[in-house]
Amino acid sequence: MPPAIEASALSKTYPGPVVALAGVELTIARGTIFALLGPNGAGKSTTVRVLCTLTRPDRGSAQVAGVDVLADPVSARRVIGVVGQKHGADLEATGRENLVLQGEFYGIVGRGLKQRVEESLDRFGLAAAADRQAKTYSGGMQRRLDIAMGLLHRPRVLFLDEPTTGLDPEARVALWREIERLAAEERMTILLTTHYMDEADRLASELAIIDRGQIVARGAPEQLKSELQGDGIQIELAESENANAGAALARLDGIREVELDGRTLRARARDGGAAIPSVLATLERHGIKATAVTVARPSLDDVYLRHAGRAFQAEQPELEEASA
Repeated sequence: MPPAIEASALSKTYPGPVVALAGVELTIARGTIFALLGPNGAGKSTTVRVLCTLTRPDRGSAQVAGVDVLADPVSARRVIGVVGQKHGADLEATGRENLVLQGEFYGIVGRGLKQRVEESLDRFGLAAAADRQAKTYSGGMQRRLDIAMGLLHRPRVLFLDEPTTGLDPEARVALWREIERLAAEERMTILLTTHYMDEADRLASELAIIDRGQIVARGAPEQLKSELQGDGIQIELAESENANAGAALARLDGIREVELDGRTLRARARDGGAAIPSVLATLERHGIKATAVTVARPSLDDVYLRHAGRAFQAEQPELEEASA
């Protein structure tokens, strides 16, 4: 069976110049949740905009559900659903009116449209608020309305661009459950972009880490984490940029991948808990004071650090959308 999404050598540069994409390659199987993970400015949104026919790449090709998005964008739009970062609903209209208008855009009319609207309102828990203006909805309700609109025409591939940004924890978990249900019960292919590591870890059967417009790692979350082989050790130092700290730890047996970032010293050990006494003793011998120490199993943050060479939270605000 051909893949649901296939992209080859996608490149895009905005004025500045800002390199948003630098040869992105993607192949996504049907019926899976695939996460495109990266910080703001990494190229996530530009990739989605190309696949959704909203932006043309400078070079490369892409197909979604077997349709060439560059050669036949109209057909591509009929087989995809899109939920962007910003709300797509008309906040002055009611939830029901938004869904009806969305259906009419796709040529759905009459009894069939009415039935789909009612089903969507029930599925997303919006039936009681169907005739209220969308501006009176909570953030979680507005997000559910966005997804209901994106699904009304029954797309084969759904794009969710940062779907839980700004939601409270309860609404976020509820939306996670709905995304999981769509993939499990309806065999829908979902491409999810996010900068939340826990979101990608929970939802995605496979993910790709994008950094500065390139895919730098790809695989199942557990596979990528298992490749790190050991516990992460993070030490907060009393003084910043103490070069002696990194050099001291690097000489210890069983300690590897030592990185110093300001006052934060990171390393990896097969058994982090057992390594802590010797780590602290070594720092003390070199006159280096530690204020806090943590040990953790490998996480997607660690995977990002390994492949991108820097901490995830150190990235800059998104440039690509402002330049689009």
